[in-house]
Amino acid sequence: MEAPRHDTRGIVDPAALLNRVRFRRHEPAEPLRRYVEWYWLIDWDLPAPYASHVVPHPCVNLTFQWDEAEGPPHAEITGVALGLYTRKLTGRGRVCGAKFRPGGFRPYAPEAPASRWTGRALPAEEVFPQATGEAARTIVTPADDSARVAALDAFLLALPCAPDPQADLAVDLVHRVRTDRTVRRVGDFAEAAGLSVRALQRLFSAYVGVSPKWVILRYRIHEALERAGTDTDWATLAAELGYADQAHLVRDFTATVGVPPTAYAAEAAAGS
Repeated sequence: MEAPRHDTRGIVDPAALLNRVRFRRHEPAEPLRRYVEWYWLIDWDLPAPYASHVVPHPCVNLTFQWDEAEGPPHAEITGVALGLYTRKLTGRGRVCGAKFRPGGFRPYAPEAPASRWTGRALPAEEVFPQATGEAARTIVTPADDSARVAALDAFLLALPCAPDPQADLAVDLVHRVRTDRTVRRVGDFAEAAGLSVRALQRLFSAYVGVSPKWVILRYRIHEALERAGTDTDWATLAAELGYADQAHLVRDFTATVGVPPTAYAAEAAAGS
């Protein structure tokens, strides 16, 4: 499995966020890497409130959080967010998160399809009774990253998790969508995977939580967001991402991010 990436894909205006928080990624323990992509840690101490925005990845996150404005530490499960995810940060706080690979959460919660969590954020105790406030405190309290990572490892390694070939297949297929820009049509993708379109859709619903078409479109937007600049040739980028024309890219970008790509690029450049 690949090591944690260092890109900022999905983060809206990453320069603004990284100027306000300490953001790090760490590898989980080796036995966890089949289904857990990375840990992400954020600490902040802000003189004024700040709203962070993310175009989420097609994955489930388990987070252990402490925000002095919200009370004691707690744990949360966040399914795939269908729209822009916004989090208001105030005062001081920390988040220690485990990002599961797309398709990788189901082996830890086999009683429900991944689609059950889509669009939802819920107390982690509803899924994992072990995710108590005390467990959250153990994970977010250490000042040292290595201690937080060790606590995350200990928590996840204690959870039941049986290897699941269907989860492995889902992880592999979503990875292919993310890394192979020739994947543009669900029908062609299903055929290349040796599946019917319906079987591919059922697999994604059960293990990823969203449809194959949704994943293809989401990774297109991530790519556009990453490459957005004041000198971007949007017509060329639209063609490279498999859009019929620039107008379709502009429509999807605006619907997801909230502003047209040229406006986003100008705002990001003005703020950097």
